[in-house]
Amino acid sequence: MEPNPTNHRLPTTNKGGVMAGVYSLLAELIEAGKPAALATVISGGPVGAKMLVPGGGPVVGSIQAGLNSRIAEDALEMLADGRNKIRSYQADGQTLEVFIETFPPPQRLIIVGAVHIAIPLHRLAKMLGYHVTVVDPRGVLATRERFPLADNVLVEWPDEAMGRLGLDGGTSVVVLTHDPKLDYPALAAALRSEARYVGAIGSCTTNKQRLEALREDGLAADQLARLHAPVGLDIGAQTPAEIALAIMSEIVASRYGRDGGQLRLRDRRRTTDDRLPTMPEA
Repeated sequence: MEPNPTNHRLPTTNKGGVMAGVYSLLAELIEAGKPAALATVISGGPVGAKMLVPGGGPVVGSIQAGLNSRIAEDALEMLADGRNKIRSYQADGQTLEVFIETFPPPQRLIIVGAVHIAIPLHRLAKMLGYHVTVVDPRGVLATRERFPLADNVLVEWPDEAMGRLGLDGGTSVVVLTHDPKLDYPALAAALRSEARYVGAIGSCTTNKQRLEALREDGLAADQLARLHAPVGLDIGAQTPAEIALAIMSEIVASRYGRDGGQLRLRDRRRTTDDRLPTMPEA
């Protein structure tokens, strides 16, 4: 997304008022679920100067005329990845250090199938800050009583609901229905979309049948390769709550490009041979 180089001055006449205005606008964007980044000078220049960079729309405030566009471009790049970082910029023979803090919109989780596992899954996702939608055409299951924390509970056909909701790179979809007439259309819609993560519950045999049906429906090999099925990390989950934990663990690991391995094993660089005692030469 290209930053709008036009800097809008806030309707204030003092530094404290400008900062208050920036924070007020930032709060409004966050409340509306809209992405934004806040750039703050921390050394080498007008310390404390701030510039608000919305994900769409004009930049608010100014740090330094010759740097605003560069800072806005970096802020948008970091916003896309959800990263915070201190960046250095050269201007007028001095180095400015600018802390760029990003406020991406909440990650979204769409749960297809208002089944028993979906109950702890929607609770755990909300604890992790996700915007949660539960969708199931069976009104007896898709109720507010069963999913009190969900942002949306939709009694709709899942593929139609996803078409209306729109799936982007911040969306994860988990299919739990165990019903081909619901599973297949939902998965086809999700795998053809820009959803970052698509997972489905079921055995390896079920998944093999599912992939064949989706292939016959015209999905390409690269689209099918995106499917996480059987869904979840292998943590030995047995109960609905444990299965929900395994699913959310895989979603989080996928988001950050990790495989979900044990931290204690990650930094073990030595091979088995390296750990063997060295034998003296004859």
